[in-house]
Amino acid sequence: MNHKASGFTLVELAIVLVIISLLMGGILKGQELITSAKVKSLGNDFRSVAAAYYGYQDRFRAAPGDDLHAGDHVGATNSGNGNGQINGWWLIATGTDTTAESINFWQHVRLANLLTGSTTVAAGYMPTNASGGQIGITGTNPDSTTSSTFAGTFYVCSNNIDGKSAKQLDNMLDDGNTATGSLRVFAASPAAASTPKALADVTDGALFSVCIGY
Repeated sequence: MNHKASGFTLVELAIVLVIISLLMGGILKGQELITSAKVKSLGNDFRSVAAAYYGYQDRFRAAPGDDLHAGDHVGATNSGNGNGQINGWWLIATGTDTTAESINFWQHVRLANLLTGSTTVAAGYMPTNASGGQIGITGTNPDSTTSSTFAGTFYVCSNNIDGKSAKQLDNMLDDGNTATGSLRVFAASPAAASTPKALADVTDGALFSVCIGY
């Protein structure tokens, strides 16, 4: 009695491999689209904050957060000192210093209807990005290097951004070099000004902060 061996033919194996390749390609393409959408969202965060700053300045001839007459202008609970600079660090825990201009910036622009969000300094007050990191603003140059050319009247920063997205942001908004230009990449949660990361040190699997000078 003859027994025929059962198994896949070469044609069947080829079809299976093609299907697996198509599935893998679709998954990778989907991941690229998700990353691209996240990077665009992060980029829009920076643009929106800058637009709110300029919109407030045009309307009241004062910088939001620093506005000496913010109480009269928008009914803010805390006004600034009017020195033309947003004092305070950008990465700040809500409630640690409710008089910092960098935290009151958000109340001023929200009361002026330039950005949405709570106008009461409490839990959940600070805005977050698509990666769940904090978005902040400061008048302090985040680049501590003595030869820093990171010029700006103010700086918008955001953290918890993965290295791949940080590099894509730099390519989209600046010069593609994470240590130069108007966009720079820093440590994940810097407590003060620090040295920006060189492109080779911005690895895809790690988290970083990104700052843009305006």
